[in-house]
Amino acid sequence: MTHFAYRDNILCADHVPLTDIARQYGTPLYVYSKTALTENYLAYADALKKYQHPETPGLVCFSVKSNSNLAVLKILGDLGSGFDIVSGGELSRVIAAGCDPRKAIFSGVGKTKEEIRFALENDILCFNIESPAELNRINEIAGEMGTTAPISFRVNPDVDAKTHPYISTGLKENKFGVAFDEAFDCYKTAAAMPNIRITGIDCHIGSQLLDDGPLLEAFDRLVILVDRLSEAGIELHHIDIGGGIGIAYHEEKPVAVPDYLARLYTRINAWRNKQYGGKPIQLMLEPGRSISGNAGVLLTEVQYLKTNTDKNYAIVDAAMNDLMRPALYDAWHTVLPVHKREMAAATYDIVGPICESGDWLAKQRDLAVTSGDLLAIMSAGAYGMVMASNYNTRGKAAEVIVDHEQVHLVRRRESAEDLFAFEKVLP
Repeated sequence: MTHFAYRDNILCADHVPLTDIARQYGTPLYVYSKTALTENYLAYADALKKYQHPETPGLVCFSVKSNSNLAVLKILGDLGSGFDIVSGGELSRVIAAGCDPRKAIFSGVGKTKEEIRFALENDILCFNIESPAELNRINEIAGEMGTTAPISFRVNPDVDAKTHPYISTGLKENKFGVAFDEAFDCYKTAAAMPNIRITGIDCHIGSQLLDDGPLLEAFDRLVILVDRLSEAGIELHHIDIGGGIGIAYHEEKPVAVPDYLARLYTRINAWRNKQYGGKPIQLMLEPGRSISGNAGVLLTEVQYLKTNTDKNYAIVDAAMNDLMRPALYDAWHTVLPVHKREMAAATYDIVGPICESGDWLAKQRDLAVTSGDLLAIMSAGAYGMVMASNYNTRGKAAEVIVDHEQVHLVRRRESAEDLFAFEKVLP
């Protein structure tokens, strides 16, 4: 179900017209639906409850890098979500939102000494280790602190996710994880370390996967390693299969989350019954985009309509600094007029005011619009605001969350003074 739909020719978030929201909070503006966030999270959590073993409840760890707004994290934390973090800053956000750091798993290839200490001080659930050098550092720091560090290795299964190369993470040429052929020795080394506690295994092959085939293939590769480790006396308590299913930006047809998890648990149960007499193992997932992506839109106002030779431009007040995905990935976002008008449509490139030719949000879109109209850039709830910058000294957009008929400001718009508050001129 979409929570952004037309009512009397006005696009609404739940039951609230986006025209009213823009009038109160201005543009550019990120608008999220609490109901959509909730339903998207529960698609995973409810499926896990259906298939999981009661002794080893599964855990959905929302990928904070997809949308790190404190209010978003709080909504998901209250539903029971864990969190996949990739920096100390993201852990700080989880804590500031009032969520449980003991349900956080820490991924990322470049964890600093300060970040590792901070994570250990807050008793995180697990480090997903991505190199032998990182293992040594974590063991050393845990020893200095008089504690043990819970770890898994992020194993690179060399499976092609068949997604954009910038968000493919499971091939052997990617920077992420330890090589599959080296992982067994890494676990043996870790098992001998005094300040390391092995808890599981992790992989993440990429983002925006529409077909679960590569995910299931990666799982099949992982269990080969888990069995070998078990034979060597190293028992794992969880298996983290990484990111979730992709979303529909345009005409994509992603596999349904419950169907994917049903197939995954069929594999898990067959494997555990054959090899371990039915002994269960905990499943973890790290979805981000499929929870937040279609739960948010970016509102922008048309400033000017312009024609150069045979091309039409709709120049809007949002720009590549607000939504980087089109310029970075050549990504498609559906664009809808907030007010459906009875007038002839024309074909426009939708561009922003930044002084870059790459500053565009959409190309060749048929729209019936005029100056002053509002446009909604759809599917902007993931990798939108989190990737925003202040290029051209532009303040970042405000963010609001719609909860049925209520609208809550969850991040105010930045002012120019905010942007240079930490700067000083020379004496």
